[in-house]
Amino acid sequence: MRALLTELMLIPGLSGYEERVAGCIARHLDGLGLAHRSDRLGNLIATLPGDPAAPSVMVFTHMDQLGFVIRKVEDSGLIRLERLGGVPERALAAQAVLICTEQGDLPGLIANKSHHATTPEEKYRVVPYAELYVDAGFANRAEAEAAGVKIGCPVVYLPRVIDLAGDRLAGTSVDDRAGCAALIKLAQRLMGRQTGPTVHLVWSVQEEYNLRGVLPAAMSCAPDIALQIDLLLACDTPDMTHRGDVTLGGGPGISLYSFHGRGTLNGVIPNPALVKLFEAAAEARGLPLQRSAHTGALTDLSYIQFMGTEGVACLDVGFPMRYSHSALEVIDIADLSGMVDLLEQALSQIGLGFDLSRKPR
Repeated sequence: MRALLTELMLIPGLSGYEERVAGCIARHLDGLGLAHRSDRLGNLIATLPGDPAAPSVMVFTHMDQLGFVIRKVEDSGLIRLERLGGVPERALAAQAVLICTEQGDLPGLIANKSHHATTPEEKYRVVPYAELYVDAGFANRAEAEAAGVKIGCPVVYLPRVIDLAGDRLAGTSVDDRAGCAALIKLAQRLMGRQTGPTVHLVWSVQEEYNLRGVLPAAMSCAPDIALQIDLLLACDTPDMTHRGDVTLGGGPGISLYSFHGRGTLNGVIPNPALVKLFEAAAEARGLPLQRSAHTGALTDLSYIQFMGTEGVACLDVGFPMRYSHSALEVIDIADLSGMVDLLEQALSQIGLGFDLSRKPR
């Protein structure tokens, strides 16, 4: 799992530019002998046929990462950026970045004003992204343009992976290359199954941009059940303890409530049958099951639940992660492996007669 996640985290894949990540995943699926297809947005889809009488399931995760696009190249050769996704401005200055051009990838850094010239008022000010610029070493705009730098080029945090103590790892785009790695591992497990529902595996696009890139894939698969893999906010650091009980290294978990509440009135209250299913699956495998309920977070599952004439039964399944949307996020590999075990067990229990109805009581 660590090697696979490392491989995926080192590939740049801004929202709308996921092809290289998809190519890596596709090669792993080819190695499994698992057929796959892509739609016009770039969603990568693989279907494992199962019992047609059982509810069909879509398990998905997103390939893209947040970042920037170039909005202006100055005459000096310095580069101005536009944010793409929920990039935290307070964590930008002095970050290393990678500029992805048609001629190749170029390193650069988001400039930080020299400390010796910083006024007392500036020392505690968060610099808005519009005032920041990237220095890639170019002496002028002509040099930058000759290297392939132009308006619209994607820019991401410089891909890095840092091995921490024990099973822990820090790096760029843990959100959600960890989910991508877990879904590949789940595919490996499901290739050898003898029974179970039809399962659609989807590696989706543009989650960090508009939360809706997965919708064409979901409409194509038309599942009865959708299970989304993404992070759960770890709450075991001093700044997060008031937010919940999810801990890094505490095992996989499920979300019982999500709501964005910051201009996007959407979220997921999960189907109770799926909550019971995953509680039973965790008990059967001897796994801890962490529970999360948060305002301020949202996944693309929020939109899938409203599809079709009957709706889709939905549940967010996740792994604890620290420092979301930072240039370096932290995960415990054991949590990710446990989540694969949990998903495998839960899927094995979905069969004929699995009841998703919401009858009056």
